[in-house]
Amino acid sequence: MEVVNGAPAAVPAASSAPAPATNGEREDPGGFKLKFCTVCASNQNRSMEAHLRLSQAHYPVISFGTGSLVRLPGPSITQPNVYQFNKVSYDAMYKELHDKDPRLYTANGLLNMLGRNRQVKWGPERWQDWQIGIPRTEHASDRGSEGTEGGVVDVVFTCEERCWDAVIDDLLNRGSPLNRPVHVINVDIKDNHEEASIGGRGILDLADSLNAAAREEREAIGPAAFDMASAAARASFDERVPEIVGEWQERWPNLPATWTLAWF
Repeated sequence: MEVVNGAPAAVPAASSAPAPATNGEREDPGGFKLKFCTVCASNQNRSMEAHLRLSQAHYPVISFGTGSLVRLPGPSITQPNVYQFNKVSYDAMYKELHDKDPRLYTANGLLNMLGRNRQVKWGPERWQDWQIGIPRTEHASDRGSEGTEGGVVDVVFTCEERCWDAVIDDLLNRGSPLNRPVHVINVDIKDNHEEASIGGRGILDLADSLNAAAREEREAIGPAAFDMASAAARASFDERVPEIVGEWQERWPNLPATWTLAWF
């Protein structure tokens, strides 16, 4: 379903969340947390901004790109910097671009972006290569890795429609071997650093609202049943998600959202 834009509310529902510290870290409230995944084309800008913000709020989170290759702007539109997923680290990209033209890549924000990314995880990962349900033990040093070791998530945030389509198509092709529901929500974010920052804040706000509802439903049906993450156990939460997304859309009318329930 597509959620229609509304007028912004006066006070966001997520305003009860702990206030962020000056470094962006938020006090960890403990307790149950949904597991999240963020996705953009190259796992560089939008998905990594959202990954960082969710990890600063102590949510379990992983991130991916859906493109065939990692593409970063170069000296001209016909000369992008191209890398392979899963094989080149953010640190290696940073050093290569710094050696090529530090003035250019400082001015266009790439060095700052890569500097941030290398503090979050090793390098860009491709969604289509993700082995869902396989333990992610080699990612223990990634920000937000705690809670994602089992290789599954509850909510996938994509950052543009083509990435949403790629994720949905890939999940359909996989054939739902785990029979586990997963919410796939597209938050349409323009691919620049300023909009990525705004989009990251919006995604965190939506994550807070979803997690609050999940905690309520988990308390109502019992942690043991809810944590099984079966369709029956999560039905009451799943039914609330469209309304939560709709309320969020009223607070963030400039971030068009689309939602569907899919399956791992």
